[in-house]
Amino acid sequence: MTSMGDCVARQIGRNDGVGTNQQALKFLQQDYEKLLQECLKSGRLFEDPMFPAESNSLGYKELGRYSSKTKGLQWKRPREFCSNPTFIDNGATRTDICQGELGDCWLLAAIASLTLDQDILARVVPPDQSFTDNYAGIFHFQFWQFGEWLDVVIDDRLPTRNGQLLFVHSAEGNEFWSALLEKAYAKVNGCYEALSGGSTIEGFEDFTGGIAETYQLNKAPPSLFQIMVKALERGSLMGCCIDVTSAYETENVTALGLVKGHAYSVTGAEEVHVRGSPVQLVRIRNPWGNVEWIGPWSDNSTEWKYVSPEEKLRLDNIAEDGEFWMAYSDFLHQYTKLEICNLTPDTLTSEGVGRWMHYQYEGAWRLGSTAGGCRNHPATFCSNPQFLLCLEEVDDDPVDGKNGCTFLVGLMQKDGRRSRKLGQEDLNTIGFAIYKVPDQYKGQANVHLGPDVLLKQKEVAMCKTFTDSREVCDRFCLPPGNYVIIPSTFLPHKNGNFILRVFSEKHVATSEMGKVATVKVKEAKITEKDVDPQFKEIFRKIAGNDSEVTVFQLVEILNNVFTKRADIKTDGFSLETGRHILSLMDRDGSGKLGLVEFHLLWMKILRYLDIFKSYDSDKSGTMSSHEMRAALTQAGFQIDSKVLQTIVNRYASAHYDIDFHCFVDCLIRLEMLFKMFKTLDLNASGKIDLVISQWLCLAMN
Repeated sequence: MTSMGDCVARQIGRNDGVGTNQQALKFLQQDYEKLLQECLKSGRLFEDPMFPAESNSLGYKELGRYSSKTKGLQWKRPREFCSNPTFIDNGATRTDICQGELGDCWLLAAIASLTLDQDILARVVPPDQSFTDNYAGIFHFQFWQFGEWLDVVIDDRLPTRNGQLLFVHSAEGNEFWSALLEKAYAKVNGCYEALSGGSTIEGFEDFTGGIAETYQLNKAPPSLFQIMVKALERGSLMGCCIDVTSAYETENVTALGLVKGHAYSVTGAEEVHVRGSPVQLVRIRNPWGNVEWIGPWSDNSTEWKYVSPEEKLRLDNIAEDGEFWMAYSDFLHQYTKLEICNLTPDTLTSEGVGRWMHYQYEGAWRLGSTAGGCRNHPATFCSNPQFLLCLEEVDDDPVDGKNGCTFLVGLMQKDGRRSRKLGQEDLNTIGFAIYKVPDQYKGQANVHLGPDVLLKQKEVAMCKTFTDSREVCDRFCLPPGNYVIIPSTFLPHKNGNFILRVFSEKHVATSEMGKVATVKVKEAKITEKDVDPQFKEIFRKIAGNDSEVTVFQLVEILNNVFTKRADIKTDGFSLETGRHILSLMDRDGSGKLGLVEFHLLWMKILRYLDIFKSYDSDKSGTMSSHEMRAALTQAGFQIDSKVLQTIVNRYASAHYDIDFHCFVDCLIRLEMLFKMFKTLDLNASGKIDLVISQWLCLAMN
C-alpha cells in the first residue's frame, strides 16, 4: 500500500512539473540550498553522509576495499592539493576532460560533447558554483534518470593518489567541474566502479533527457550521412567507437591513429568540393586530445590543398587538438558503431535548430498481469502494456526521399547500473512491436487490444532485435494511420519497470491504451412483482421471519451453493466478501438484503459465473490472471495497467490463478468503488477532494 501511495504521489508531482529540469527531484531528499546555508552558518565544510569518502563509494570488486588499485588512495578536497582550485575557468571546454584510471571513456566522451553547447551544459552543471564565493565544500549537478531530472548533492572530497586526482581531471590540473560531475554521477549509480564500461549514448541521455539510436556502420543505411547532417542541425549529440574482439585490444592504437574500444564524439558532418566533385566529411573528437587520425583528410594531409580557403574556414580545420576530419567512406570503414542522441525540445535554446516532438510514458511488466513476453508466447502476449500512436502528417524533407511519418521509439529499462553493486548483473531482454489498429478501433484510446485483434495480424514494424541492454531504440517511417506499440520482455513472467519514449518529426497523438478507468454496468430495475414466485419461496425459507438476509446468512448461502460445484474452484466466500456485497447491494441502509436486493445480487453473481467460465480456457475451475483484464472488460469495467497489477497482487494465487470467490469479490468491490467516486464527483470532473476523515471512512468501508 505504501509503494502504491508513493507511485500516486509521484504521478501527482509530475502533473505539477516536478521531475523536470526546472523542478528537479532532490536525490535522496538532499536539498542543496538548505545544506549550503547550514554549512555556511555553522562554518563547517559539507561531508556527504549519503556518499561518504569510504571504500564503498569507490567500488565493490576492482575498486573494492582490498583491491590493489585502491592502495595509497586518499580522499582530499581540491584546496588540500591545489593552490588555486577553480570550478570552471574561462568556460568549460573539452580539454577539461582527461581520462584517469577509471574505464569510463564513454562517459567522458558524452561530457566532452556537452561542452559544445553551453546552454545544455548549464542544465547539468548549475552555474554560480565556485571555490571562493559561498564555498562550503558542497556542489550539485542535475542528471536525467529514467524519465525524471534529479538534483544530486555531493561534497568535494575526491579520490587522489600522490596528490593527483585518480579519475577524470583537467589538462591544466586546477579546474574541477568535470571531476565533481563524475563523482555526482557515480553517486547516482552507486559507486565509481559502476561507471566502468558503457556506451556514450547512456551518458548523452542522462545529461540531456534525449533519446539515442545506434547504427552498426558495416550495415549503415544509404541515408545515414543525411541522418547525421539532420541530427547535427537539430543539435543532436553523436559518438562513435571501434569495437574490440578481446580485452587485449582495448585502447590499442591502430596504424592510422585510432584507438580501439575508445569512445569518440562526432562533432560535424559536411560536404566539400575537390576539383569540382563533392566529398562527404565527418569531424571527430578524441577525449584524450593527443591521439588523432593520420589518414586522408587528417590535419596535415594533402587533401586539404584542393579545398578552397572559404570551405576550409567553414570547416574550422584546426590541428593538434584531438579533433580531426576524415572522409565519410573511411568513417564507415574504420569505425564500428555510431550513436546519435536526439534532444528534447526543452533542451534546445537556439532558434536556428529543428526540434523533435517528444512523448514519454512510464510502465511496468508484472508477473501475472502485464508481463506477457514477446509474440512467441501468444497465450500471454496481449496482456503487455499497449500505447497508441496516431500518425497524421508526413515529413517535410524525408532523408530517403519517400513520403511517410518519421519517428523514433525508445524502450528503456530501469536501474541496471545501480544493481551491479548488489551483484545483480542481468537485465531483462527487451524489445517492442508495432501493430496497425483496425478501423473499428480508430480514435479509441480507452481499449486494450486482445488476441482477436493482435494475433490475427503481423506486426508492421518492430525493433531490430530484443536486447539485454539498458535501452533499445529504432527509427521508423510509416504511412499516416493509427498504430499500437507493444513493449515487452522477450520471455513472459519477467518483472521490470520501463520508460517508453516516442520522438517524432511532426506532431502525433499518443496515449496509453486503456488508460482511463470507466464502468458500463447496467443497473437492473425490478420490483417485488418481477421476482419469480419460486425464488420468493426459497428466499423466505432462507431469510426467516424478518424477510431479510444478514451478512452471515449471505456467506453461508454462497458457500452452500458454490463450494459444491465441480466446474469451479473456490476456497469459500469470506465474511469480508459478504460485507463488500452488502455495501454494494444494501439500498435501504438496513445492513441486510431484502428480497429484491437479494434477487439483483443473484442475477449479478450468475452473470459473473458465466464470464468466469468463459475465460477458464483449460476447464481447470480457475482463470489465469492474464485473462483478468479481458474478463473485467466483459463485465463492464475498463481499467488501466496499474489497477490491473493491484488486482492481481490482491486476488491471484501463488500460481497466478484466480478462483471464483476472488473474481466475485473483485467485481463487487470495483462496482462499489466506481459508485462511490461517481457520487462524490459532483461536477463529473474526474476528480474528488476529501479530507482525511472522509478518506479513512471510504478506505475502511
